[in-house]
Amino acid sequence: MSTNWRISSFNGALLAAYFIPTWTIVAYRIMVSPIHSLYERPNIAVGLFISDNMQLAAMGTARAAWLLALGKFTVVAFFAIFLASLARAAIRKTGGSDEALAMALGIGSLISFASMVMASQVGETAALNLHATELLMLLGTAVVMVFERPAQPRTGRSATSDLALEQS
Repeated sequence: MSTNWRISSFNGALLAAYFIPTWTIVAYRIMVSPIHSLYERPNIAVGLFISDNMQLAAMGTARAAWLLALGKFTVVAFFAIFLASLARAAIRKTGGSDEALAMALGIGSLISFASMVMASQVGETAALNLHATELLMLLGTAVVMVFERPAQPRTGRSATSDLALEQS
């Protein structure tokens, strides 16, 4: 069994497997039809909050929806960069892909937290549950990244020197 996978790398890969297809589909639908897609299930809290509290015209609402789609596409891009850098064992062992994962976690957490707050303001419990779940998944991976120790380089000590130290 390969032992060069770090816990945060494995957890990040699982998150990417969820967020890349889900948020790509949602953001693509917003890009194609911004007003209609803003009122679909994953975005209903944001759509209702914008229409209730901001009193934007149709073009302003479309621009806000496109901004949400841009944020989600950005998170998807950082997760894709993370997966691409995870493919190389040398980068994976040293934790070189952590920057892309951290950016995806930070921007994704911000979007999910804002959506969760908007869902609580408009009273959408299903959307609140969805965004709270996404936020907890992202924050859980961030906590693992914070407490996981960086990879330590192996020294060139031989097995005989280890035995010599144990016997004395």
